[in-house]
Amino acid sequence: MWAMRAYQHAEVYFNLISSVDPKFLKLTKADEQIYGDFRKTFGDLKIDVLDAEELKSEPAKEKWRPFCMRFEGVVEDFNYGTLLRLDCSKGYTEENTIFATRIQFFAIEIARNREGCNSAVYNSAKEPARA
Repeated sequence: MWAMRAYQHAEVYFNLISSVDPKFLKLTKADEQIYGDFRKTFGDLKIDVLDAEELKSEPAKEKWRPFCMRFEGVVEDFNYGTLLRLDCSKGYTEENTIFATRIQFFAIEIARNREGCNSAVYNSAKEPARA
């Protein structure tokens, strides 16, 4: 059940950033707080192409845990599992997807949207199909 919900969420999100300029998207009511806290905590995290170890290693988990817990009661289902693309210029494939918490997804995708990383998806979706 959760896997189906996570996949549907990923599909809806990818369709959204393919059809609307991601720079103008607001994903939650707390986007400002999420983005500010994310960049304060993870200022040097490379978000265009993520290294899974930056989310999953024990030292990374120790840094992510307090960040995530700050959003309990702020973001609904903040710790619910969801799918996250490693390389933001590509879609959701088995090789390009990892399992993350919902707040990790929001933090990284809000940053990708604001910093222009997801524009590649939007721009490639706008291009007419080449024969």
